[in-house]
Amino acid sequence: MIPLYTISTCVLFMKLAFCAIPLSFTPPQNASQPILKSFVSFSIEFSSFPDFAGNSSSPNTFSYNLLTNLQQLQGSYPIIRVGGNTQDYATFNATQTQAVIGTFNFSRSADYPTTITIGPSYFDSYSTWPNVTFLHGFNLANNGTLGYDTLVGTVPLVCKALDTSKLAYFQLGNEPDLYKTSSQGPVRPSWWNETDYVDEWLNKTRLIRQIVQQDCPDVISQGKFEFYAPSFGGTGNSLNLLTTWNAGLDTDNDIACIDSHNYIGGATQPGVTLQGTLMNHTSTVLSVSHHLNESRLLSGTGIPYILGETNSLYNEGAPGLSNSFGAALWGVDFNLYCAATGIRRTHMHQGTNYRYASWQPTQTVNETLGTKAPYYGNIMVAAFLGDLTTSNVSIADIELGSIYQNAYAAYVDGRLERIAVVQMNEYNTTHGTTGTRPGETFSFQVPAAAGATLRGVSVQRLIANGSDAITGITFDGISYNYELEQGKPVVLSNVTRGEVLQVAQNGAVSVDVPWSSAAILNLQW
Repeated sequence: MIPLYTISTCVLFMKLAFCAIPLSFTPPQNASQPILKSFVSFSIEFSSFPDFAGNSSSPNTFSYNLLTNLQQLQGSYPIIRVGGNTQDYATFNATQTQAVIGTFNFSRSADYPTTITIGPSYFDSYSTWPNVTFLHGFNLANNGTLGYDTLVGTVPLVCKALDTSKLAYFQLGNEPDLYKTSSQGPVRPSWWNETDYVDEWLNKTRLIRQIVQQDCPDVISQGKFEFYAPSFGGTGNSLNLLTTWNAGLDTDNDIACIDSHNYIGGATQPGVTLQGTLMNHTSTVLSVSHHLNESRLLSGTGIPYILGETNSLYNEGAPGLSNSFGAALWGVDFNLYCAATGIRRTHMHQGTNYRYASWQPTQTVNETLGTKAPYYGNIMVAAFLGDLTTSNVSIADIELGSIYQNAYAAYVDGRLERIAVVQMNEYNTTHGTTGTRPGETFSFQVPAAAGATLRGVSVQRLIANGSDAITGITFDGISYNYELEQGKPVVLSNVTRGEVLQVAQNGAVSVDVPWSSAAILNLQW
């Protein structure tokens, strides 16, 4: 197959001609700002956090192994946001011995409890992962006496559990732009608007600050009292992010990151498919576009715009879609497109038994303990970005003019170092019985530069037997399965790795990429 590219020097109309995509040695005009450290981060459902982290007497080492793998690639641990819908259902009971007591109402949600109390032992889960920092989500939705008592009761426990070493940020409320219209029950009156929300936000964040000043003064003195906000669910909801910001949300200058949420589609939306919705670059571009518009309009603030909660399909994902290898490929394209276009960090949402989860932290009647397909996408993204703590890394989008494929270039300290290719044409495991797996050849023209000669190119591949696979996935010949070393990397002997590409005299390099797979080209100067 001959790919059709829209790069000006590579437009082919009915011509079977060789064409290499020209790349620049230094970051092009469309390259991103340097990527923030911990770009690959996670959001964990509030009610699920004790499952993922364990507690001091029984820490979840499997989860920690998976987080450590990412730390070794991107230089710092993922920042863990503890929040989601259930943060706004959770109330505090100071005499409760259990960390979480949750009651399910299946008419509201089959995936998480909607009546929740937490006890003081909940905060012990923050002690289990050394060197990991957290973002704790406070309940904003409960607006009565119980909500006030919960806020006042939990702030001291949070700041003492996290202190300055584990605290990344705070958060107040989850998706308040849905408070008036939530299908699970409105929690604000119809007249509640952006100004009302800002007034409430300022009153309660000032209360939090007073308590933190009293119980954890070092958090204030060391400049750690900062928030992700407003944590809106996205465009078209009952509150507008720009209007909210202009109404004075950051009056107290305590917002560290402008936080919005994003899902490509819904788990039960009509017409949602693996190829048409997830393994689809155009779908990703359209989904991210409104965030890019918001970030441009707010660029004058100088505050990073991030996605504090995101994943494939809302309502916790769809089986056969969100838990498949195709979703891992979607995750690579989505996250690298975000990085290339100015989204400064992404928190991929997780939860116990969630279909789109990167891993299942405990064995349940609904789900098997283990590493899931999307985690391998997280690994490839971290590998492509590299160590963000020691170098400035910028990402450039290389649009290939195709719905089902895209490429990205990574510039490290101003020099082209890596190229990623994501090939999303659907190839199911059943196709393996009918013939050879299709693929395409991608060619890149790597520029020469004074004092730098391209000596070689090595390849790391993300691959499985097909886009519908949920097991048998590797990145660079490595498995992160629980069954092997509890999530630690294990090199498999039956998977090819160490592949090296030939570089032509003119600097051109070509790589074959099978359908439903991805590859990183590491340039050796």
